[in-house]
Amino acid sequence: MYTQSLDLPGQPAERPLADASVADRQSAFDARMAEDAKIEPMDWMPDAYRKTLVRQISQHAHSEIIGMQPEGNWISRAPSLKRKAILLAKVQDEGGHGLYLYSAAETLDVSRDDLVDALHTGRAKYSSIFNYPTLTWADVGVIGWLVDGAAIMNQIPLCRCSYGPYARAMIRICKEESFHQRQGYDALLAMMRGTEAQRAMVQEAVDRWWFPVLMMFGPPDAASTNSTQTMAWGIKRISNDDLRQKFVDATVEQARILGVTLPDPGLQWNAERGHYDYSPLDWEEFWRVINGDGPCNRERLATRVKAHEDGAWVREAALAHAEKRARRTQAKAA
Repeated sequence: MYTQSLDLPGQPAERPLADASVADRQSAFDARMAEDAKIEPMDWMPDAYRKTLVRQISQHAHSEIIGMQPEGNWISRAPSLKRKAILLAKVQDEGGHGLYLYSAAETLDVSRDDLVDALHTGRAKYSSIFNYPTLTWADVGVIGWLVDGAAIMNQIPLCRCSYGPYARAMIRICKEESFHQRQGYDALLAMMRGTEAQRAMVQEAVDRWWFPVLMMFGPPDAASTNSTQTMAWGIKRISNDDLRQKFVDATVEQARILGVTLPDPGLQWNAERGHYDYSPLDWEEFWRVINGDGPCNRERLATRVKAHEDGAWVREAALAHAEKRARRTQAKAA
């Protein structure tokens, strides 16, 4: 997923247990967890499970919507009509992913308006990766290859999430993200077959994005306070560190074929572990960006808020049209 933090400040405390039957419902819920069965919107669920899902799904949705910006500003500057069309389709897909996920969150009895307000007021988080700038056309390709590649690594296990609406939304999202990764890699491959200046542009972009991408998987397992419970609930299937290692192992060979060097002097094969070792990550930078002090945090949020405000007339017109149709339907029924 495109998010690392499950904390959403200002959320109300868990509701108290309503009656004695809750213990029986909890037992039934625990049994379904043990069976690896799906939980559906009308099923009883603990408040903590519901709140965790709301945080995770909404932050995933926010990340998809904010994630339209770094590439969206390159649509008009893409080097060919083909690349413009591909990038336009991709950015459109990201908007669609956000809508799927907001819809999944709404099945948990939460208002989309409240979720969006939490994002716009800074109470909700989104993935730190989208607070880095896209300085060149090569950045667009690197986002497709590395950022979406990391997202796929995170999101495929979510297709088996214990909450049905989230799992079903992820099946389609993952298929589309696979296209995004391929288009990014294809764009980079074309540049690596081009001029020396193009190859240097790709390498420079990889150098800037590599470590922030590795941080997308979230803090180390020892510092990830929510992972144990989310894995017990079947929301999360694989730990942060295991996903990060899997991504590194897969990407090294892709980089070799592409012809770029991954910017980590500590990256080397460890025969004893059967995995690549890599250098420690700068977690101070990670938390600084998560908490609003990244290169583009203010710009990203201000752009999102402005777009929402500028689109108010569309929402108002749609509501007015729906009300008008409802009145006509009632009049005909009468």
